[in-house]
Amino acid sequence: MTYPWLCVLVFLATYFLNVFYITVLYHRGLAHGSVTLSPFAKGLLIHTGSWVTGIDPKAWAAMHRLHHAHSDKKSDPHSPWNSSVLGVMIEQLRSYERILVGLIRNQPEFTSIVKDLDFSVNWVNRKKVWWLPYLLHAVIAVSMCVIFHAGWLGAAYWLGMMSHPIQGWMVNSFAHKFGYRNYNTDDRSRNNTAVAWLVMGEGFQNNHHAKPLSAKFSSKWFEFDGGYLLCLLAQSVGALKIERNLS
Repeated sequence: MTYPWLCVLVFLATYFLNVFYITVLYHRGLAHGSVTLSPFAKGLLIHTGSWVTGIDPKAWAAMHRLHHAHSDKKSDPHSPWNSSVLGVMIEQLRSYERILVGLIRNQPEFTSIVKDLDFSVNWVNRKKVWWLPYLLHAVIAVSMCVIFHAGWLGAAYWLGMMSHPIQGWMVNSFAHKFGYRNYNTDDRSRNNTAVAWLVMGEGFQNNHHAKPLSAKFSSKWFEFDGGYLLCLLAQSVGALKIERNLS
């Protein structure tokens, strides 16, 4: 394997590792319960989620549930209709930080949203050392550069591991601003095919908001939900059980 292709492989592996954690474990598992995680998978998620993605699982689930409760309305934690397509990047960060602090302080307005999730905010956030996962990945990336004399390889690792904020921004902004609608929902969600391809089905926001309890986000024959394929693969090895498929 040539060096450029190795860099591409490392980037894709880390990029899709983040996608798997978010779209399957965080989103379809914790936030909606459309898949039930095995005890091993749930334990792995609780202990490694923050270290892989840099995002706390419980805080992410709370923010996403708030998004569905107030989709594209004034209280939506991240909507391009409240700011702008670019503004969603800052909006989602500020909302996440506010919700995370609220959960740590046991504020009822946030804890009530995720009272079914029987685990605490990860200790790196409770101890205010949220930066440790980022430092870990930075050390790994720099080590790859130094040990293998491969700057692009380290960059590929870093960019893949740090990709979730961009993935989330694409979904929260473009898939609520540009695209087509299969369902007449009471929000402005859209199906954005490009985002769906890049973020494993997450771009089918109109389908998802119409049927939030479905593990499958695609509805039409031409829509491909890569995240649902990941669910099927994970189910085949006993990591989870698909509970609902409403498409």
